[in-house]
Amino acid sequence: YNMASRTMFLSRSVRNLVRPGISLRLSATQCRAAEFLHCRRQQSTASSEDELQVSYLEGDSQGIVVVGFNRPGAKNAINKNFSNLFREALQAVKFDRNARVLILRSLVPGIFCAGGDLKERAKMPKSEVGPLIASNMQLIRDLGNLPMPVIAAIDGVALGGGLEIALFCDMTVAAVSAKMGLTETKLAIIPALGGTHNLPRLIGPAKAKELIFTGRAIDGQEAFDIGLVNHVVPQNSNGDAAYQRSLLLAQEIVPQGPI
Repeated sequence: YNMASRTMFLSRSVRNLVRPGISLRLSATQCRAAEFLHCRRQQSTASSEDELQVSYLEGDSQGIVVVGFNRPGAKNAINKNFSNLFREALQAVKFDRNARVLILRSLVPGIFCAGGDLKERAKMPKSEVGPLIASNMQLIRDLGNLPMPVIAAIDGVALGGGLEIALFCDMTVAAVSAKMGLTETKLAIIPALGGTHNLPRLIGPAKAKELIFTGRAIDGQEAFDIGLVNHVVPQNSNGDAAYQRSLLLAQEIVPQGPI
């Protein structure tokens, strides 16, 4: 093989393994290969099959599953393909008894998730918009109903539906530099994926109304101060400080008895 052929083979092999009911166990060599592929992807727009990547960790992190969002050209906005891949990943994890903790993170520097893909939605017939929103709502309900703890690692911007994904997680870790907000009111729409219910449960009705009505985005420190996130960490040179802290939290959870 030449390098391009090896890259295509590894990418296809990894994707084919990540299917419902099948666990992907990454060796150290495979992890290095995955890192190589990730770097290559950062230099170009991800293909539709690479928009969401699942890794089952080993060694000290065995039992931890990482779902990585990877739509660099669209700031990880949620489109139909992304939703379908996310749904498949959740179904696979749900029925894997070796999966003890799930971490959601972004593979795109500076971005967690920018919410719904409004460009895609603007091109859709009106008859398809309602079912799409309902499908996405069920998707994050499924996320909230997983049998294992879920941690959102926010190392960048999490707006609208992006923050609503995190609100359905059990715990959230944010970098100080992260930006979070339910900004839908800037577009004269309401948070459609449970934000109006979940945000008040975390930070209280008065503060939740303030953030929703103003559409304000807050940083990681303020999010920690008001109880929106569990931990806040200074960002590192790799841009993945929240993810690294989430790994430590997950490693602390794994040895405990399953509940």
